[in-house]
Amino acid sequence: MPTITTNNGLKLPAIGFGTYQLKGALGVNAITSALNIGYRLLDTAFNYENEGTVGTAIKRSGIPREQIIISSKLPGRHHHYQEALETIQESLYRAGLDYYDLYLIHWPNPKRGLYLEAWQALITAQKMGLIREIGVSNFLPEHIDHLIEQTGITPAVNQIELHPYFSEKQLRKYDQQHHIVTWAWSPLGRANAVLKDPIIAGIAQDVNRSISQVILRWEIQIGVLPIPKSAHSIRQLENYQVFDFELSPAQVQTISNLDRADGRTQNQDPAEYEEF
Repeated sequence: MPTITTNNGLKLPAIGFGTYQLKGALGVNAITSALNIGYRLLDTAFNYENEGTVGTAIKRSGIPREQIIISSKLPGRHHHYQEALETIQESLYRAGLDYYDLYLIHWPNPKRGLYLEAWQALITAQKMGLIREIGVSNFLPEHIDHLIEQTGITPAVNQIELHPYFSEKQLRKYDQQHHIVTWAWSPLGRANAVLKDPIIAGIAQDVNRSISQVILRWEIQIGVLPIPKSAHSIRQLENYQVFDFELSPAQVQTISNLDRADGRTQNQDPAEYEEF
């Protein structure tokens, strides 16, 4: 498995596994399956209400904790400094873990103006040994600039919506310039029209791969770390097998050209959207 190294030296697998909506016994089974296939980066969040499911799957897998990269996220309702510290600890208790490899602010919620306070709490939690690396999710350049200007600490990752219909070229460029790893949530477009796109289907036929594999390979080749989610082992395996072929530069550009100004799946613009 190729790796991507963060600005603090943490090596991340080049593809991760998303756990959104994977809960309870079925969720444990799905996540355990992903680990058995070979995934070593798991992404969860306080608001997914499944950190316990993730922790249970890790224990049942039998894979040593230090071989798995685990990420979770701070919800908007707990951006106040002390609340954020308590929430991080609660996240760990839920998962039965001593530390998270990565912990992110889930959304900036800029209208509330508390994301800097939340960031300061993440910095403290990192110093306490509760988190190895800290990062953000759904942050725009102006939000990240504010964090860096006020604290001098640059996020390790920025997890954003990214797929062929919304490829975030300028934000990716910003992240790269600041040595921030870009993660793609909803890398397959939440199973929307992108999985039926005839242009991508044509490329998939040319390279004898599935549409999902072509999309994930495109993301890897443009320097993004995708975190696809599936509850089905066959799909999990298919999504994992994207390192034994390459797209041509022309094919990469063809997919990039599918970008749309209104390409977000649910119109969640971080400048306006808030999640608590």
